[in-house]
Amino acid sequence: MEKQFLIDDINLGEAWRLFRIMGEFVDGVEALHDIGPAVSFFGSARVTPDEAIYKKAEHLAGLFAKNQFAIITGGGGGIMEAANKGAAKAKGISVGLNILLPHEQKPNTYATITQQFKYFFIRKLMFVKYAMAYVIFPGGFGTLDELFEAVTLIQTHRIKPFPVILVESDYWSGLIDWIKAHLIEEKRISPDDIDILQVMDDPEMIVKAIQKLVIL
Repeated sequence: MEKQFLIDDINLGEAWRLFRIMGEFVDGVEALHDIGPAVSFFGSARVTPDEAIYKKAEHLAGLFAKNQFAIITGGGGGIMEAANKGAAKAKGISVGLNILLPHEQKPNTYATITQQFKYFFIRKLMFVKYAMAYVIFPGGFGTLDELFEAVTLIQTHRIKPFPVILVESDYWSGLIDWIKAHLIEEKRISPDDIDILQVMDDPEMIVKAIQKLVIL
């Protein structure tokens, strides 16, 4: 079904493709406009339930849900599943924004609100539009894409400067060192741009840091 959807999209004329794009945007807005304060979680889809970071993501999402935050994820497995599971177990709003891919991403079963997207850029807009913070767990190219898109939008003042929190300092320390050694030292970014990123490990401290930004 997904492959046929991709073929159908290729066969659409440019003008008709715009209607499909607008339809996805409208569907996303309708699904998410009243979820309240929310946090978007990102991280590897390849993490398994027996790994410590899966359990940590589940625990952190549960803490947010108990403090009346909705949780938004990409709707797949790994960290996404863990966060949706933690939110659902805490009886919070658990949102999964799944993406249609040639190699299908299977939606997890823990999202209480689900939305399926064909276009990455509409899906990414939903992550930004309805989140008041990004929580980034260890991940691959997709995770890095979401991370640096958010940082770029904040750096260029296209969106409000919400927190971008990197969880697991051991994983992210090399990236932070590289940013300092190359991007800052070689004047590719301003020295204070690094402040957009916060590296934190303790789930309770992460929730408290976000709570300071909103009165629920």
